[in-house]
Amino acid sequence: MQPIHLPDNSLLLLVDLQCAVDDPSWGTRNNPQAESVAGKLLSVWRQQQRPLCHVRHDSQEAGSTYRPGQAGHAFKPEVIPLPGEWVLAKQTNSAFICTDLHARLQQMACDTLIVAGVATSNSVEATVRMAGNLGYRVYLVEDACFTFGRSDWAGNWRSADEVHAMSLANLHGEYCQVCHSTALLAALTAD
Repeated sequence: MQPIHLPDNSLLLLVDLQCAVDDPSWGTRNNPQAESVAGKLLSVWRQQQRPLCHVRHDSQEAGSTYRPGQAGHAFKPEVIPLPGEWVLAKQTNSAFICTDLHARLQQMACDTLIVAGVATSNSVEATVRMAGNLGYRVYLVEDACFTFGRSDWAGNWRSADEVHAMSLANLHGEYCQVCHSTALLAALTAD
């Protein structure tokens, strides 16, 4: 594994960590500790006064658990934004589509992103792919992300662990460096 180097203006991007995913309709998930791990990263990030962004999904679909105005729209308790922290609203799976994320990162001269959130196989993957395509150095924190079991294109059931692993494998190397929170925390304390 390549060493992790985090410039001071590296941005922690927390994707869609909202109560919406607690709804039973999502099914079985992996990484039950992901919110706790993301909360620990957020705490260290805040202590070091590094830039961060809370991405909030504002679904426009009538049946979505992410729709504004309902309990699922709230952020998870472990990662609630503090007053003054950047909250970026999005309506698609990628945090870069129809938002000012890229423009604001350019204004900050930020070229390194640390990504955590949900779902690994949807919004996290879409955001990481776009970030990689735009030339950002991306670290995806594997134990601070999670997803859900689902059927593949052929109708075969894949567990949440399998779906998570496939997404990480599809992203690692080309779009990001997949890392564990312990390596990231070690890099933060070493800098």
